[in-house]
Amino acid sequence: MTIWLLMVLLLVCSAAAAYRQGAIRASISSFGILFAALLAGLLGKLVAPLLKILGVVSPILLWVLPAFIAFVVVLVLIKIGAQFVHQKVDVYYKYKAGDLRLKLWERLNARLGACVGLLNGVMYLVLIAMVIQAFSYWTVQMASGDTDPKGMRLLNQLGRDLQSTGLARAAKAIDPMNEAFYDSADVAGYLYQNPLREARLLRYPGFLSLGERQEFQTLGQDTEFSTLRLKQAPLRDVLQHPTARAVFDNPELLRTVWTTLQPDLKDLNMFLETGKSEKYDGERILGRWTFDANASVVAYRRTKPNATGSETAKLRTWMNEKFPKSSLVAGPDRMLVLKAFPQIRLQPGQPYSGEAKNLKGEWKAAGGDYELMLEGGTDKRTAKFDGSRLIIAGEGVPVAFVKED
Repeated sequence: MTIWLLMVLLLVCSAAAAYRQGAIRASISSFGILFAALLAGLLGKLVAPLLKILGVVSPILLWVLPAFIAFVVVLVLIKIGAQFVHQKVDVYYKYKAGDLRLKLWERLNARLGACVGLLNGVMYLVLIAMVIQAFSYWTVQMASGDTDPKGMRLLNQLGRDLQSTGLARAAKAIDPMNEAFYDSADVAGYLYQNPLREARLLRYPGFLSLGERQEFQTLGQDTEFSTLRLKQAPLRDVLQHPTARAVFDNPELLRTVWTTLQPDLKDLNMFLETGKSEKYDGERILGRWTFDANASVVAYRRTKPNATGSETAKLRTWMNEKFPKSSLVAGPDRMLVLKAFPQIRLQPGQPYSGEAKNLKGEWKAAGGDYELMLEGGTDKRTAKFDGSRLIIAGEGVPVAFVKED
């Protein structure tokens, strides 16, 4: 119903305006609508820096406003030119053509203008439908019910009506958005409707390096934000939360996120649903790993099969004391972080000589094993797989990690 009302309103207003303006201005305006729509994206890139100078920082506004402003400016300039042409013709018929020809021209100009105005109304309708189609694809997937703002609910209704009337096909035919735009909407919508899957997002290999940034670490540790997400608070409340604003109000960070994830959107969507990644599962080290005391003890007994029961019991107690929060993160850009890793020689019973630290470095595949180069290459270790466990060889005791699911 909303789309039909919008259609009638646009057609009636466009026909009435063109009836008064005449065929010349309406026809040139038709050209102006097409020309402005074609140039909006290109000229919008020139407008965006000006908006930044004026203090616009919102990434969404910096994405939407430049193209809209460029469209309006080009259309206004063409309409000004149409007014100039109309005046030239109008002066001719008023002062040189005679009264009869003037009356005939005024009638033809008005009636033909109304017909052209209907065409202009259709073009405006398709352009508006294109905008509704693009934005409602996002907002429909992030709807939370009657608590959503009225503007969002209206946009969602327009989007659903667009589909039911079939006008979405016309909007899609001229849609300049690429496939990644809609893939990212699918990912965002899935996460919004399934907040518990956000933990899996942080384990996606393509997101591991970004997940180590302080902004995302803070966001993940904010219990108030987590509560908002778990109860599926309206999108407006989520975006206005201080820790979320630190991410969404940072254009450079959002640009980095988009550049990183854009090639992996389809794979990310599958990973969120199934926990499997076709792109990254071939590299076994990629992921987040947590310390496994039992596997560490088993690995130790394999290196020392004659170890007594009391020795292994002491080892287990010692490792639980020294490595309770140890973890490992390995990203596809060869990024490696050993977190909360004790700075001691790995010997049971040795006195604790330093705090656990985060060791940063890189990993490199070496056959079936991996070489870990930490602290600028000054600390080198070897890691190998024992079944599903990742074992880092120590100078006395191997340390085992299990991948987070």
